[in-house]
Amino acid sequence: MNKRDKTHQSSRLLLGGGCFWCLEAVFQQVEGVIKVTSGYSGGTSENPTYQQICTGTTGHAEVVEIIYDSKALNLTTLLSIFFTIHDPTTLNRQGNDLGTQYRSVIFYQDDSELTVINEFIEKHQLTLNQKIVTQVSIAEQFYPAEIDHHNYYRLNSSQPYCQLVVKPKLDKYVQWKENKVE
Repeated sequence: MNKRDKTHQSSRLLLGGGCFWCLEAVFQQVEGVIKVTSGYSGGTSENPTYQQICTGTTGHAEVVEIIYDSKALNLTTLLSIFFTIHDPTTLNRQGNDLGTQYRSVIFYQDDSELTVINEFIEKHQLTLNQKIVTQVSIAEQFYPAEIDHHNYYRLNSSQPYCQLVVKPKLDKYVQWKENKVE
């Protein structure tokens, strides 16, 4: 374990904003993020599979679990990135991905996170013409996705979906990072 590992303070955030491959690819690039895992949360069945999630009947959303160093990265910055790379004003949809499994959702851990999230959304709403429909819910059980969904963009970046859907979100993150828009 290096010196940095001894001094970081891990925090956890669950975000859903369309296909988890997109969110995973972006948040893996963020300095201060320790680990990103694609998975499912917010539904009724235990240990759901990708095939079950795709039916839209389990109530789960495709999410990423982000473990980050809260001494190096704050929740507001993560939310700023999240709201930059996805559309928080479309209900149960991101681009061509349609269904409740693709809903915009933030799962919070405690009341202090809820306060930060609500203040961020209220402030961000002032910059938009459409209403933010991002669901804000207490964190529920997180189920990691099947292994073939992990590091999907890194392993499949030349595939058409990755080039047409994931890469533009990475490009939005790069632009955000260059401009530091918060």
